[in-house]
Amino acid sequence: MNIEAKLGLDVFQIDSEQSHILIDQEVCQSRCTIRYCLHVCPADLYDLDENGEMTVDYEGCLECGTCFIACLEEALEWHYPRAGYGVQYRFG
Repeated sequence: MNIEAKLGLDVFQIDSEQSHILIDQEVCQSRCTIRYCLHVCPADLYDLDENGEMTVDYEGCLECGTCFIACLEEALEWHYPRAGYGVQYRFG
């Protein structure tokens, strides 16, 4: 079974009230030039909008923390989702 098929088994409980990833847009735009989070997220959740602001689709987060570690400018606040929310890994 390939990785795409395995990830397709996962279930996401979406917390529509609270994101577990917050972006400090001021820090991101003023100090970050490389924007590693665009390249390191295995779920490819980060993007730049038409205004040059970083966006994240936290609903599909695999909760690995790679983005938090890769953000050298500390523009991200990352923590695990609240209890009952987030990714539920399924094995098959």
